[in-house]
Amino acid sequence: MKHSLLRILACPHCRGRLIPAKEQAAGADLVSGHLQCSGCSRHYPVENGIPRFVDPHNYADSFGFQWNVFSKTQLDSYSGVPISRGRLHATTGWDWSRMQGKKILDVGCGAGRFAEVALQSGAEVVGVDYSKAIDAAQSNLSGSPRFSAVQASIFELPFVPGSFDFVYCLGVLQHTPDPQQAFARLPEQAKNGGRIAVDVYPLLWTNLFWSKYWVRPFTKKMRSDRLLRLVQRAVPSLLQMSRRLAAIPLLGRKLKYLVPVVNYESVYALSEQQLQEWAVLDTFDMLSPEHDHPKSESTVRRWLAEASLADIEVFRTGHVIGRGTKVR
Repeated sequence: MKHSLLRILACPHCRGRLIPAKEQAAGADLVSGHLQCSGCSRHYPVENGIPRFVDPHNYADSFGFQWNVFSKTQLDSYSGVPISRGRLHATTGWDWSRMQGKKILDVGCGAGRFAEVALQSGAEVVGVDYSKAIDAAQSNLSGSPRFSAVQASIFELPFVPGSFDFVYCLGVLQHTPDPQQAFARLPEQAKNGGRIAVDVYPLLWTNLFWSKYWVRPFTKKMRSDRLLRLVQRAVPSLLQMSRRLAAIPLLGRKLKYLVPVVNYESVYALSEQQLQEWAVLDTFDMLSPEHDHPKSESTVRRWLAEASLADIEVFRTGHVIGRGTKVR
């Protein structure tokens, strides 16, 4: 943990200033020890250079498991395909050529797929995750002096309000117990004039026919390692079935959702090996979460309006995307 991070960290319970105690440092970084709140005297451990503000086990455990198993799969630098870059830029709509020296908060950073892209802009990026995925992000991105990792809950973010120029949260809100309250915690992290962007799964009547919603009530109760083994065995056959359905003229694009597997063929320019790896990863991803709450465009628009954001835009390109600007 970089000592400079202390300037914007605050106790998530009382907003008190945090002071390092019993620290062990490596150069300018704090590797282990704990942070003590000057207000309420709570202590928060620092492990592997990451300040941790949550219990080690929580509802996001399956994500922690998957991102440490597939820690590099969705990194553009690993896949060689700018999938994460394309999604981040399309979702935010920000001018990434003018980010030099700006502070960006990535809420629900996972293994760091979007943070890696954001760092390329010259910005300082703080990645937050509720799960042990934060360790994968730290491992992937610790080589950048402009990246900091924090393990914390979206409902209790441990930062001084108004610390960031930009805040984004992609692929996360629908997997929280209360997406509306999770979103409501984001605007307070932005400076006046700061920009906010989120995306969520769309609430559609056709979701009734999506096989993941039939299967997930059973698979989400399974142990993560057991479910992964099941997915790894099933994906080759399921992917073949999905491909056959997808090849049917006119209806194929919809029919493939009847098979509980993620099929990116003709979607991303991935090799056959990558298609298999991404299929295993994202099939596990759709079957394992404890929470999955898709939302409509009107609901996301209401969230942004109730947060008194300006320049509100809400639209759907696969995900429902919402973005706006914090005003005084």
